[in-house]
Amino acid sequence: MRDAYQEQLDGLADGLAGMCTDVAVAMEKATRALLETDLQLAEQVISEDLQIDTIRDAAEERAFALLALQAPVATDLRIVVAAIHGAGDIERMGDLALHVAQAARRRHPQPVLPAEIAPYFAEMGRVGVALATKAGEVIRSRDIEAAAALEADDDAMDDLHKHMFNVLMDRNWSHGVEAAVDVTLLARFYERYADHAVAVARRIVYVVTGSMPGPLTV
Repeated sequence: MRDAYQEQLDGLADGLAGMCTDVAVAMEKATRALLETDLQLAEQVISEDLQIDTIRDAAEERAFALLALQAPVATDLRIVVAAIHGAGDIERMGDLALHVAQAARRRHPQPVLPAEIAPYFAEMGRVGVALATKAGEVIRSRDIEAAAALEADDDAMDDLHKHMFNVLMDRNWSHGVEAAVDVTLLARFYERYADHAVAVARRIVYVVTGSMPGPLTV
């Protein structure tokens, strides 16, 4: 019975790590759709978001079933609780990738971003995908040092997000209000995506240590 129970806990973690891979792929595709004005790729991200929602629902059902049937305690209880919250964080990452794809679709066939802004969003996409991938690795390994490292990686996204505001506030901005709104929203989507990846990593620290490393703000 204990072996079966452990397999269920391991399956829960594997499911969440797989979700991280899915949302990393979603953000990579959404960023390419944004930068390349690729309507087909944007539509693909939008349609595949339903699969991420379905996986989140299944993960939560498994977690609640473990709570109800196994009455876990100590570390096992923390695993289940972290899985419930983590599934929500990862699902929201998928939603943020969806929002990026929707922006690309909404402006098609016109590009969403001014040409000089696009490289910053390419870097935001790269950082976001790397954070999601690392969050999945942390779920599998429960490596609290790797989890803590995500905080430092997130600083790069925060710097890019702040830089976008500096660009928008520059008196030489010549692309109008509509472009400014798009850039503001998109930068926020990427920044929030990274925040949720960090939140997932923090929950793994909670699983291992029993303490949450600082306040969660996402």
